[in-house]
Amino acid sequence: MKPDAVQLRLVGSCPDQVGIIARVAGLIADQGGNITASNQYEDVRSKTFFMRYGIDLLDTAKSADGFATTFRSLADELQMDWRLTDLAKRPRIVLLVSKFDHCLAYLLHRWKVGDLQFDIPCVISNHETLRELVEWYGIPYHHVPVPKEAKAKQAAFEKTGELIEQAKPDTIVLARYMQIFPAWLCRKYRHNVINIHHSFLPSFIGAKPYHQADERGVKLIGATCHYVTENLDAGPIIEQDVARVRHSDSIEDMMRQGKDVENTVLARGLRYHLEDRVLVHGNKTILFS
Repeated sequence: MKPDAVQLRLVGSCPDQVGIIARVAGLIADQGGNITASNQYEDVRSKTFFMRYGIDLLDTAKSADGFATTFRSLADELQMDWRLTDLAKRPRIVLLVSKFDHCLAYLLHRWKVGDLQFDIPCVISNHETLRELVEWYGIPYHHVPVPKEAKAKQAAFEKTGELIEQAKPDTIVLARYMQIFPAWLCRKYRHNVINIHHSFLPSFIGAKPYHQADERGVKLIGATCHYVTENLDAGPIIEQDVARVRHSDSIEDMMRQGKDVENTVLARGLRYHLEDRVLVHGNKTILFS
């Protein structure tokens, strides 16, 4: 069936100035486009303008590439960082995991039933533990052990990087991958590597955050979905949530409750990212609803 429109999503940020919305909307109209969603925000401290538009090109002979070529000249004038998404193309997601299966299983289920729209070219793990689960879904599973010795660890991450590159992902998701993602991979896929950390950052960075929370006697535990950067657990935050705990809860109780929070926070954060609702601003994010 021939589509009724070429569906695009345009997001961008630039120095705030008079007439941005009028000029962008005018160009969209000139290209025969209909604006189906519109979000704008001005950060008054940095005087930066952010936008997110859904666009239907009613002339189906037009293309995303053609629109991008036309828009580029205006973006250059506005000094705009921007990206255009063609909604006809499903994003490709590579998942990295270790031994914990809850986040992986939750994402695979949401993917299988169609709640999350993307393709999964492969899953990569430093353990064999979850192969059966992944292959049950018909997804290739790559086992790349990560030894502790520095030279061998470097070789393991080089192999992991090769597998990721071969998969040509739009986004990489660390679904409880219990290794520190190397800085060179962070730079290569900047703001396209998403991690779920099992604490309410910036509290309890690093290993065993539930144990840290128990020692501190907190009354709330949480989970944080964030972009991965060279600084451990300190990248721009996409989504967070919490659960209340009691003084009588054990570390195992916290972990059990925390898994539910981790699942939902990661799924929401990934959805926001895939729907281009997240714009990075320094080490913070603008999140359009």
